[in-house]
Amino acid sequence: MKNTAIKILSLIFISLGTFAQTADEIFNKHIEATGGKALWDGISTYSIKQAYRGNSAADYDIDLKGSFSEAALYKAKTILKRTFIFGIKGQDGWRKVPLGSSDKATQYETNDLSEKEQENMRRELKENLLPFIDYQTKGYIATVVGSENLNGAKVTQVELSGKGIKYNLYFDETTGLLTRKKLTLSTGEVITEDYVKYADTAYGIKFPSESTYLSSIDKRTLKVTTSAIINDKIAPEYLVK
Repeated sequence: MKNTAIKILSLIFISLGTFAQTADEIFNKHIEATGGKALWDGISTYSIKQAYRGNSAADYDIDLKGSFSEAALYKAKTILKRTFIFGIKGQDGWRKVPLGSSDKATQYETNDLSEKEQENMRRELKENLLPFIDYQTKGYIATVVGSENLNGAKVTQVELSGKGIKYNLYFDETTGLLTRKKLTLSTGEVITEDYVKYADTAYGIKFPSESTYLSSIDKRTLKVTTSAIINDKIAPEYLVK
């Protein structure tokens, strides 16, 4: 009876300890686990390449290039040997659609992104790295939901919500690393990414290198491999309309 009481009290104290953490403390633990605040604060540009694979013709690649100082983001999606390009810089936003067959030199038709599409890309500029970067400046609210088990590990869930968007973020309580990111968009689509492995970048921060991706629309789980280069020089042609 005494041992049972002790176990119950221990569980209560563990639970209280989890809820005693603020969202910022949980976010900061992840920052420290992946390189430290000084390195993260020193990021000005990034290039990220991702391969999404599900053993089908619908597999695709994503190429991202972001510049904070220019408020610019380049995003290219290559599927079925055709590359679709999206970009923002300052107040401009554009889409480049490939014309003609894939066996000839590609020509593009360029048109403007809608205001909503531009807004999404501006949000993605920093959230491609971490969804909670400058979250208060963007008007997001962070709430610690609680502790649970996920894929055999104890995690703490933090909900990050803003205008028309919600993240549910799951952090490993031992390592501090983000292990799952669930994004709910205003359209109702839910995108769940589980981070399987982190790797060191040449810059010094750790970044997810292997993950899985599941959209509530496509309903197929994709394996994702990612490589990231931080503070590289981005050629000007990537960030022009």
